Order: sequence, then C-alpha cells, then structure tokens
Amino acid sequence: MSELETRQLRYFVAVAEELHFGRAAARLGMAQPPLSKAIRDLERQLGVQLLIRTTRQVALTPAGETLLAGARDALDAVAATALRTRRAGQRDPTLRVALKADFDAGLLPAIVNVYDMLPIELVLGGPGDQVRALHDGRADVALVLAPFDERDVDSEALVTGPRVVALPAADPLAARTALRPSDLAGRRLPNGSPAESADVTPPSEQVKDLAQLFNLVEMGTVVWFPPAWVAHRFPRPHIAYRHMPDLPPATLAVAWLAASRSPAVAAFVRTAREAAQARAAVNPGAEMEARQGW
Repeated sequence: MSELETRQLRYFVAVAEELHFGRAAARLGMAQPPLSKAIRDLERQLGVQLLIRTTRQVALTPAGETLLAGARDALDAVAATALRTRRAGQRDPTLRVALKADFDAGLLPAIVNVYDMLPIELVLGGPGDQVRALHDGRADVALVLAPFDERDVDSEALVTGPRVVALPAADPLAARTALRPSDLAGRRLPNGSPAESADVTPPSEQVKDLAQLFNLVEMGTVVWFPPAWVAHRFPRPHIAYRHMPDLPPATLAVAWLAASRSPAVAAFVRTAREAAQARAAVNPGAEMEARQGW
C-alpha cells in the first residue's frame, strides 16, 4: 500500500464531516464526480470500506471513523509544521507567547524585561486557546492557567494562589465574608456548570475577555471563580469577591510542546521560573495575605 497524501486526507475529511458529497465538493471548490472517484480510489488503496452510501445518506464505517480521527490529527500536524517552518525562516524571528490577557499573575513584565534571546510577540486568546496555539504552531510557549490539556505538552508551575468567588454586589450572599459551594445552589458558572459543583475549568469559548465576564457577573447571569490575583487587580463597584476555602487553588504554568528543542523556548522557561522565584522571595506571604483578604 502506498503512503497516503494530504490531498486524499483533506478530501476524505470534508466528506466525513459533511456526510454529503455535494456539500463536501462545494466546500473543497471542486466538482462532485472527481471527489467521489477520489474517495473510491482511497478505499481501494486502503482495502477497506470507509463510507456507507445510500440514496438518502452517507455514513461512516468503523474504519472511516478511525481514518477521520487520524486524518484530522495529520492535517493539523502538517499545517502546524508548515507554519513553524515559515516562522523559523523569517529574517527577524520572534518568540510567540500565548496567554489570556490579564491572567499572567503580574509576571509578564518581569519576564519581558529580562528575556533577551528573541523579541517577544504576544498571542492573545480566549479561555483554553493557549494550548491549542502551541499545537497549531501559532505560539512557541504559553502562560496558561491550570487545569489544561497536557497531552504532548510539558509544563512547569510558576505561581499558585487562592481563588475567590465573584458575584453581584447586590446578591444577598455578598453580605458574608466566606462562602461554601452549597451556598451557591441555583447559580450557574460561565461554562454552564452549576455553581455548587465548584468547577474551575475555563469559561465557555463564547466568553472571550474579562470585560464580558465581569458584565455577566454584574448582571447576575453567572458567578465566577477567578484567581485572587485577578480579583486584586480588577476591583469593581458592582462585583463582590468573597473567600471560598473549598475551592482548589489557581496555578499559573508555563507550557511548551514536549517535542520542542528550541533554545529560545528553554530560555523563556528559565526566565519565567526565575521571575516567579524572585517575586516569591520579595513577598513570601503573598498567598496568605490574599487568603486573609477575602
């Protein structure tokens, strides 16, 4: 069996996702007959049936499901490699750092002021976008809030501190100094989970920035569990931040692809570690002060 080509994989993914040859052909910008022939040729090449075709529908076989998962990964890897290669060949290379704005725990300025191997270019994104940026080649290294998808990624924790609950200042619960998850029954988190679940996974991808998130909290649409360092940085008159001792702490980590051998990435990781250690040495009681402040 000869090796598969990216063109074949791209054709198959379009058909497998659309489950309609006409729509897939339109998506690919080609006529339907050559697309149908290409899929039949792919099945003959692999020696398996990938699709069940009837007059009414197209469905994936188990072999098709397997190929779809692998084809997506392969196409993503090829695209990411092409992007990294183009960037590596630039006349003036940069180190691209992915992060969510204002979630750097105050470390970014200290890192940028010391790191001198390459100019730093920020890749700002929404919740959960930082690790995706590593995989698809948009970023070389990331500052990311745990938990995150650690597959094929190495990371090192930089800062760990308490979380608080953000709720409308007019909420009756704001009269208390500390809350338990059970106190939040009936309220929702930005990711749609019940607030009493104390789920600290990132907000839904529809919530792109802090301003939008703060507005949702102020309106009473959601409550939220931000790191205390975010709450200290953004006092809001219509939002109350209250201590929740049962919440897991927030950890900011520096992350990079496990396969990376870049000296520039390694230097950034060292610089980030040293910046975090220097901050802890200057103010070793910062975490306790934050706990006592809510």
